[in-house]
Amino acid sequence: MSSSSLVRAAIIGSTGYGGVELIRLLAAHPRVTVTSVVSSSNAGEPFAAGYPHLTEIRTDTLDAVDPALIAGKADVVFFATPHGVSTKLAGDFLAAGLKIIDLSGDFRLKSRETYAQWYKKEAPAQAELDRAVYGMCELFGDEAAGQDFISNPGCFPTATTLGLYPAVKAGWIDPDTIIVDAKTGVSGAGRGLNISSHYAEVNENFKAYKIHQHQHTPEIEQVLARAAGRPVTTSFTTHLVPMTRGIMSTMYASLTDRGRTTADFVELYRQFYEGRKFVRVRQAGTWPATKEVYGSNYCDIGVLADERTGRLTVVSVIDNLVKGASGQAIQNLNLMMGWEETLGLEFVPVYP
Repeated sequence: MSSSSLVRAAIIGSTGYGGVELIRLLAAHPRVTVTSVVSSSNAGEPFAAGYPHLTEIRTDTLDAVDPALIAGKADVVFFATPHGVSTKLAGDFLAAGLKIIDLSGDFRLKSRETYAQWYKKEAPAQAELDRAVYGMCELFGDEAAGQDFISNPGCFPTATTLGLYPAVKAGWIDPDTIIVDAKTGVSGAGRGLNISSHYAEVNENFKAYKIHQHQHTPEIEQVLARAAGRPVTTSFTTHLVPMTRGIMSTMYASLTDRGRTTADFVELYRQFYEGRKFVRVRQAGTWPATKEVYGSNYCDIGVLADERTGRLTVVSVIDNLVKGASGQAIQNLNLMMGWEETLGLEFVPVYP
């Protein structure tokens, strides 16, 4: 397939928030057409019945999960499914000749034992884990280029590792001292009903959850280990805040040289992300907010080297459904197909 061809895409899990965001974003992509929207639970039903705001975009019915059927309609498949689903299905779709971008956590971790420990599910086959390329675009985009199986990063790891990687890679902070305090909006829990995302539980409330048990912990450590050149262990705490979209990761670590200033770190980060359209490093003394990346594929980062405590503070924000999921998946598609990385994603945040 040439890089100028119109690519046909199927979305499995199209009735979840991640899937419907993919449909919204791909509707504006000049080289992609969504030819199949797939749902195991709602097959045969009109797609727009669940999302009336997309009535004029999708007039078709939902397909069943059938590799042979989808192979005749699509070139690439996005898995916007709960953890554990793509483990069972990816092999069949690859065998059918389809390219895959998996938005779940099934293929992010390269150790089967680590996956089973943190996700409490049977891990994929090691051969499939080895085949899936981890697609953190700003860090490992060259590895995703031209591949046929990409594992899309998680939302918390995207905000967190983009915020920490330059400093760890440069050796300017001690990776053994990293503490991550992360907050997310309710859409990160998905569209399914559960008590933790019930309006009465979330409204006017702010709570920590999965303390030292969040499944994104080993993914963060796996990425930071690549920067440090050795294993890294972090303290990672997540919080649920009463908003729909957004993630803010606030990170702390000890400086390896207390003589380095905030200006030094700003310059380090700007050089590291030079030419990377979707990472914006704030000038010294300014801090990003989740509203400033809402609905966009941007990650905004602010840094401060504190002379008094000898620590670095990093604040990193993303929209969890875009840069933390569907937007980065399209970024990975662009890399996979050899297109301009920003294609179909150059839109400004929604504000206010």
